[in-house]
Amino acid sequence: SIAILLYLTRKFKTPDHWYPSDLQKRARVDEYLSWQHVNIRGKGSKLFLTKVLLPLLTGQPLPPEKLEGVTEELNVVLKQFEEKFLQDKPFIAGSEVSLADLVALVELMQPVGAGYDLFEERPKLAEWRRRVEEAVGKQLFQEAHEGILNMKNL
Repeated sequence: SIAILLYLTRKFKTPDHWYPSDLQKRARVDEYLSWQHVNIRGKGSKLFLTKVLLPLLTGQPLPPEKLEGVTEELNVVLKQFEEKFLQDKPFIAGSEVSLADLVALVELMQPVGAGYDLFEERPKLAEWRRRVEEAVGKQLFQEAHEGILNMKNL
């Protein structure tokens, strides 16, 4: 949860870029962390549930029009994310990776795990993903997402 992540940044005195002491940068991180619950997380999880878990539980694929509607909802918030949070910056809070970037990318991996490559036609988003992965470490990132990326094989 966000509360636990914030607690950990304070308790273990993580490098400043994760949760910046600069008030403007911190406000950007906090703004994203507050926005993402019903937007990126809400719509990304809904796509994952709709495309992977419901068919797995019911044994029936979802009607294409229902899946199309859920996908469009996600596309709307992805556009908002690019325009309002990424803008023309390398990361959400500026020039360094933060907790906001980490939380955002983790949430976006659920639709990817469901087989929806939301980065494919979004070069700005794909480039941001590459930067976040590099900041975290590609191997660690792959290990952390191994389970979700293999869900579509069920």
